[in-house]
Amino acid sequence: MSERMNTTVIFDGIRFPGFIHTLESLKAASAFQFQDKDVLLVTFPKSGTTWMQQVLSLIFCEGHLWPIHHLPNWARVPWIEQISFSQVFQELRSSWPRLFTSHLSAKVLAPALMKSKVKVVYMARNPKDTLVSFYHFHRIAGFMPDPSSFEDFVDEFLEGTGFFGSWFDHVKGWLGLQKDLNLLFVTYEELHQEPRRTIQKLSEFLEHPLRPEEEDVVLQHCSFSFMSQSNMVNYSVLSNEIMDQRKGKFLRKGVVGDWREHFTPELNKKFNAVYQSKMGDSGLCLPWTMD
Repeated sequence: MSERMNTTVIFDGIRFPGFIHTLESLKAASAFQFQDKDVLLVTFPKSGTTWMQQVLSLIFCEGHLWPIHHLPNWARVPWIEQISFSQVFQELRSSWPRLFTSHLSAKVLAPALMKSKVKVVYMARNPKDTLVSFYHFHRIAGFMPDPSSFEDFVDEFLEGTGFFGSWFDHVKGWLGLQKDLNLLFVTYEELHQEPRRTIQKLSEFLEHPLRPEEEDVVLQHCSFSFMSQSNMVNYSVLSNEIMDQRKGKFLRKGVVGDWREHFTPELNKKFNAVYQSKMGDSGLCLPWTMD
């Protein structure tokens, strides 16, 4: 295990941590055969992936909470590009829909997705909060390099040279496919601010309506307090070598606007200038403010 810890795999010009990806696993994901009833959650890392995996599991659990309490989120809604996928895939419940996760770019996955009517949930988050969360993740994940400084990490994020590539390209690539795919765009912020309304929007898109009491069950089990205590969601079942939560929690705060605690006025100005140059003419309606 440890010899793969510090390796990097480059696929389609983007860097991936070699501990959980190989060239073979990434290629297999790009050619995955989706079925019409599948649901795919797509995010740039640290945009609320774990949270939405929990929500999707709950929407389809039909009141059976055994998997929520006994199966880790990566077994319920596995990443199609990770090494572990082929094994987890065989163990997936045979019932429909099958739920999957990916951090891959639209360019890589679009050809496979176009071949079916798979429902795609694309979740994004204010990039400053995403960056801060990613920075803290690098500090606890044994398979990610320790950031030298927050300032350097901001530069890497803005240049898109870090793991998983450019946030800007990821968001623009996926939201640019809204006309071509059966895609619902959800933000971390709306799930945080209006959880019930967002869950209703999701269940409607997924054609899986919930009764009010079922919504209550979803809300209860996807709350930050529940998830941070659940070892099926908080990654505490992993060894310290893989995820050292003595240095900080995987589920750290679950708040909106934490970036303000980390950004200096200079860094903020620099970030906003790059954001404006990359997203200003994208024509996308993104619901967060940069101030």
